[in-house]
Amino acid sequence: MTATDMVAQDAEETTSGVDLTRPSGSRAARNGCASVFMVTATLLAVIPLAWVLWSAVSKGIGSLVHTTWWTHAMDSADQAKWGALHAIIGTVEIGVITSVISVPIALLTAIYLVEYARGRKIARVISFAVDVLTGVPSIVAALFVFALVVTTLGGHQSSWAASLALVVLMVPTVLRSTEEMLKLVPDSLREASFALGVSKWRTIVSVVLPTSISGIITGIVLGLARVMGETAPLIVLLQFNQYIDANPGSSTFATLPTIISNAYTQGSADTPTVWGAALTLIILVMGLNLVAKAVSRRFLRRMGK
Repeated sequence: MTATDMVAQDAEETTSGVDLTRPSGSRAARNGCASVFMVTATLLAVIPLAWVLWSAVSKGIGSLVHTTWWTHAMDSADQAKWGALHAIIGTVEIGVITSVISVPIALLTAIYLVEYARGRKIARVISFAVDVLTGVPSIVAALFVFALVVTTLGGHQSSWAASLALVVLMVPTVLRSTEEMLKLVPDSLREASFALGVSKWRTIVSVVLPTSISGIITGIVLGLARVMGETAPLIVLLQFNQYIDANPGSSTFATLPTIISNAYTQGSADTPTVWGAALTLIILVMGLNLVAKAVSRRFLRRMGK
């Protein structure tokens, strides 16, 4: 018997015990039920999302097509000339401040948990604290910062204070996603680097982080997208204004979510301005995701993947 015949015989013996026929009877019924449940769950997730997007686009696109929306604030007596430039500047400014504080803290903590404290008791304690922070409501974070900064330290309401509250919300999201990405890096890559005499910190910077950079950037964007849509910290720690004020120490500030909340308190929630603010926020978050994907692809191409 030739080697080819032996391989064919082994393959036949391997597949002889496997039932390759189409499901029938009870198996077909279970398969059909599982398919129905999966399709139903998909529709339940997609339909509300499509409905929200359609509502925002259909009711808010009328505001965005006017140049005044991107070049003016809401300080004009003529509502036809109202724009959202002050809120766009405020949203971007608070997002940048929050990211500058949150990202280094989250990255360094995730690196410590995975690379230095893996399996230790302190790692379990820190992970438990991160899990607790992940479930903290935004209003609780806002009240904590208000009590600490305004009441205890004698500070005042400002975008800095609001950013600190958003940091409490963003750090757990970025930290947890970064930690999971670092754990996915094979230990063989670390061991190969150590075998070449490379130090631990150089291995982290040159091997571990570049390998997981795509997932890390995605986690940062998800955390930033979450805090950019938060309203409670901004209501507690800021006062809404209708003019352009980019001073981070000012107690009056405007963002896209506060345009919506301020209109709701005044009984004018269903207006083109409100839907325009919602659509602008969606566009900003979508733009962040596209930028993150472009950066991730660039890193992957540079690594030859």
